[in-house]
Amino acid sequence: MTQPTDILIIRHGQTAWNTQKRLQGHSDIPLNENGRLQAVTLAKILRDEPLDAIFSSDLQRAYQTAYEIAKIHNLPVHQDRSFRERCYGICEGMKDGEIREAYPESYKAWYAADPDHFFPDGERKTESPRQFHHRAVNAIREAATRYPGKKIAIVTHFGVIETAYRTAQNIPLGTHCRMPVLNTSINRFRWTGGTLELLQWGEASHLEEGRKPPVDYYRHY
Repeated sequence: MTQPTDILIIRHGQTAWNTQKRLQGHSDIPLNENGRLQAVTLAKILRDEPLDAIFSSDLQRAYQTAYEIAKIHNLPVHQDRSFRERCYGICEGMKDGEIREAYPESYKAWYAADPDHFFPDGERKTESPRQFHHRAVNAIREAATRYPGKKIAIVTHFGVIETAYRTAQNIPLGTHCRMPVLNTSINRFRWTGGTLELLQWGEASHLEEGRKPPVDYYRHY
C-alpha cells in the first residue's frame, strides 16, 4: 500500500490588493510590508517542522512566502503554475461592488456558486469553478504522489485551499463552502491512496487577527 503524504497547504502573505479587497486571480501582485513580515513569522513557526519539499504557485505573492520557509529549511521552492488562483479575466483588480455594477450577470452567478460560469475574458482566458477545481486537485495529487511517506508544504491561494477543503469534506461543487482562510494560515491534510483527508484547519496563532477572522476572509480577495 502506498504510504501517506502529509501536506501543509498554506495561503500566501498579505498583499495591497488583499487590504483593498480587490480580486487578484492570476494578477501577479507582490506581498506588501505586512505580508513580508507574515511570511518571515510563518517561517519561524515552521522552523522545526520536518519538511521534505516545498511547492508554490509561480505568482510572486506565493513564491515570496514560500521562499522564507525554504530559506530556513535549506530547500528549493518548486514553482508550479497549476497552484495558481482561479483566473477571473477582466474582473481581476476590481472590487466586489465594481463587479456587481459592471458585470451583474457574472456577479450573480459568482454568488450563486454556479460551477460552470466563466467571467469575461481579459488579457487571460478565464476558468469556470469546475475547471479550476480539477486543476487544483490534480496539482495537489501530483505533488503528493511524488513524496509518499514524506511531508510537503504547498504555498498557494485562497481558491486552491478552498478546493482542498471542499474535496476532503466532500462538499459538492455548486454549493457554498464557507471557512476562514487567513493570509499565511496553515492547513494540514493527508493524501492516502487517492483520498485527501483534513487533519487540522486554519492554524494562525502567529497572526494577531487569527483569533477572530473577519468575514471578508471568506472571499477570494
